Amino acid sequence: MQLTILKIAERIDAELVGDGSGKIESVSAIASAGSSNITFVSNKKHVKSVASSGAGAVIVNEPIEGLDKPQVLVKNVDVALIEVLKIFAPKLKPAKAGIDATAIVAEGAKISKEASLGAYVVIENGVEVGGSIISSGCKIGQNSRIGDNCRLDSNVVVHHNCVIGNNVIIQSNTVIGATGFGYSFIDGAHRLIPHNGGVVIEDFVEIGSCCCIDRAKFGNTIIGAGTKMDNIIQVGHSAVVGKCCLLVAGVLLAGSAKLGNGVVMAGHAGVAEGVTVGDGVIIAAKSAVTTDVKAGEKMFGMPARSHMEMLRAQSSVRRLPEMVKQLKQLILKVEKLEASKDNKR
Repeated sequence: MQLTILKIAERIDAELVGDGSGKIESVSAIASAGSSNITFVSNKKHVKSVASSGAGAVIVNEPIEGLDKPQVLVKNVDVALIEVLKIFAPKLKPAKAGIDATAIVAEGAKISKEASLGAYVVIENGVEVGGSIISSGCKIGQNSRIGDNCRLDSNVVVHHNCVIGNNVIIQSNTVIGATGFGYSFIDGAHRLIPHNGGVVIEDFVEIGSCCCIDRAKFGNTIIGAGTKMDNIIQVGHSAVVGKCCLLVAGVLLAGSAKLGNGVVMAGHAGVAEGVTVGDGVIIAAKSAVTTDVKAGEKMFGMPARSHMEMLRAQSSVRRLPEMVKQLKQLILKVEKLEASKDNKR
């Protein structure tokens, strides 16, 4: 697919600065872009590098003086980039409504006529599926419900008594509603506590590949509307994730942990069992949150502490070599003073 730069600007309601006759085939990063690619500058630090780029055009939020490339001027580069990427997205064959001949659907299941069930899908008794795409190899357990306009990629497993809202995306090999890791040590052995609750995935949630969201002991494990989860994330039994949170790869939430709305957790961060994290908290990569956190805090470290507290601690650590040197000097002075006192006696 090719579009002129002018046509792209028109499609995204942008202003064009420069010649719009060049033809664009795809979007590319600044360093690898060629004459048939359009690139973007979302940060001023990349302005210098775009001048030497081979890109045919660049998306910017303010004109770059002296740049000899067509510039597509927009209010928000990130918003425009999303739209341009959609324009040049691979044109894949859409899933067709209907049930593949190899799928197994229990008699008691209710499947929308607009739903698409791929090869070797298994739908158990009591399941309800709206107008959604259930890709090959997925299994939906008894009495679970899936709303409209969802997409479950290949080999997703949704266990029994789980609820998935509308406009939800779950990528391949993720498991929803596995039994939680809850045991009691009784008579010399670890005995599994029954997990009779479920999982509720609210509207517009997106979940990456190879995640596991455990079912609750009672009640539900909840993922709030608009939350986005990366790959390889573990959400423990009875945990609650608020609305519009961002969880990056490797995040771990222990059982009964609670995140407020708009919480951001960077890669490999974790929250301990029963800990509550307030609205808008940012948790840095590889941090371990072991106590409740007030809304709006920035946390990092292991165990995690507030941003300012950790900065002060790290500042002290950097000064340790000099402090040790000073301490040795003080010890020598004290020893000399003590020696002189002994000589006078």
